[in-house]
Amino acid sequence: MTLFIPSPSISSFQIGPLTIHIYALCLIAGIIAAWTIGLRRWRARGGRTESFETVLIWTIPLGVVGARFYHVMTHLGDYFAPGINPWSALFIWEGGIAIYGAVGFGALACWWRCRRQQISFAAFADSLAPGIAVGQALGRFGNWFNQELYGQPTTLPWGLEIDPAHRAPGFEQYATFHPTFAYESIWNVLVALVTIWADRRFRLGRGKVFALYIALYGFGRIFTEHIRLDYSYSVFGPIRFNEAVAMLICLAGIVAFVLLARFRPGREDVVEFDPDAPPASEAKDARDTAPAGEETATVPSDASADASPDDPGGARPTPS
Repeated sequence: MTLFIPSPSISSFQIGPLTIHIYALCLIAGIIAAWTIGLRRWRARGGRTESFETVLIWTIPLGVVGARFYHVMTHLGDYFAPGINPWSALFIWEGGIAIYGAVGFGALACWWRCRRQQISFAAFADSLAPGIAVGQALGRFGNWFNQELYGQPTTLPWGLEIDPAHRAPGFEQYATFHPTFAYESIWNVLVALVTIWADRRFRLGRGKVFALYIALYGFGRIFTEHIRLDYSYSVFGPIRFNEAVAMLICLAGIVAFVLLARFRPGREDVVEFDPDAPPASEAKDARDTAPAGEETATVPSDASADASPDDPGGARPTPS
């Protein structure tokens, strides 16, 4: 008996005059998962809940803007061709977002807000990375409900059934296709588990967990992009545009991980900083000159050594 994966019969439902898209619910579930996992990891690193929430309140909306921007820029013909309303590029509720843009814009927003709040961006990104992978795994189920972004035809037992109305042009005669949404969801869960294991086993820090996530995610995305049937600009012959981007992301993650492991080993002891605290040198002088028996404020011995553009040096951690 052949077993295929059926596609859902609906992609949305009505509550009064409001249309609820299941794809949006999958994205919301992914955001909640990333938020929950990231917050737990951030607090375990010594960070405060308020700081985490403030950063993500800025990061998530700009990530959505980036996701839409990347999609529009890679599908210009769908929005700026003759006879098409160019303002439709802003109609995000009609569908069309890309994870590359979400991570890129989100990372920039996160970096900016961490700088403003005197938070280690590298530590924050490390805390959030496994949660992002889990969030992506949940978000991919939205493609299943929309019957989109599936792969080439297949008769494998786990082939995905696609209704005739949703089959790609030129493939109308085929009924089952590679379920790339499932492939990527499974891979993203594995990425989350590997990054969490590696972080615990080797006490990764200073951006290495995020770099590992980028490398692993890009590696898996290369294969799913290679078999997808949805439109993508072709570059380098048979290599799709998004496949080439995945290769670059994977390579960037590998290079970043190697360089960080070489030049920034270990893990941060302090992830949040008090901008009003005295420099480490002044604190040391105060301890040296304090009368016997008088207690003075202390600074972690490696605070200044760990200082970096995203870890303002010589500062005390803010109280949790």
